[in-house]
Amino acid sequence: MFAVSGIGGELFRGPLEELLETPRIAMMRRTRGVGRDGDEVMPDADLTHADERRYQAAALAYSSALKARQERGPIYHAYQIMSRDVLTVRADASVESAWRALAERGVGQAPVLDNARRLVGLVSRANLLHVLNEEDGQVQDVRARAVSDVMSTPVVTADPVSEVRRIARVLLECSLPAVPVVDPGTGELVGIVSRGDILRVVVTDPPLSLWG
Repeated sequence: MFAVSGIGGELFRGPLEELLETPRIAMMRRTRGVGRDGDEVMPDADLTHADERRYQAAALAYSSALKARQERGPIYHAYQIMSRDVLTVRADASVESAWRALAERGVGQAPVLDNARRLVGLVSRANLLHVLNEEDGQVQDVRARAVSDVMSTPVVTADPVSEVRRIARVLLECSLPAVPVVDPGTGELVGIVSRGDILRVVVTDPPLSLWG
């Protein structure tokens, strides 16, 4: 199951097929302005045993609901491969602070949270390069902008039990660098799945197939 979240909250929730048909996806392919304080790293996001059991139960129910068909490999879900130590950036943070945070963590993008810690967008290095230049590791020519002015919003999110293959399709179809993972019950950001996360699984566990 996937969702689309923006400044106004959750704008869509449904299966992949409906997601790809919603007009919101076209909006996701453009940089939209939406609000300086700083960036932050999520507190320890390790899943509790209760969360793990709940996600496993949901994954089993999800798999049972799918039409029976020949599988070329085991089904993997977002919660099994997602990065849980997620760098987040405040919507009102400066673009320079966001750039430095991404560079220090060595990541290409970060979910953007508002003051209530709700997910409202995704900011990437590509977004930030619209309002700053970098040369020899030094930030130059920074325009006075906040992250909310350059972030991509609304943002596609996945449930923890979303299939990896379907997430991979969303990344490709929507030209996204990553998909944040949000717990549908609490609305809490619990992880993020990037193209790199999927590639790591493919390399370390060859039976995984991304088609179907």
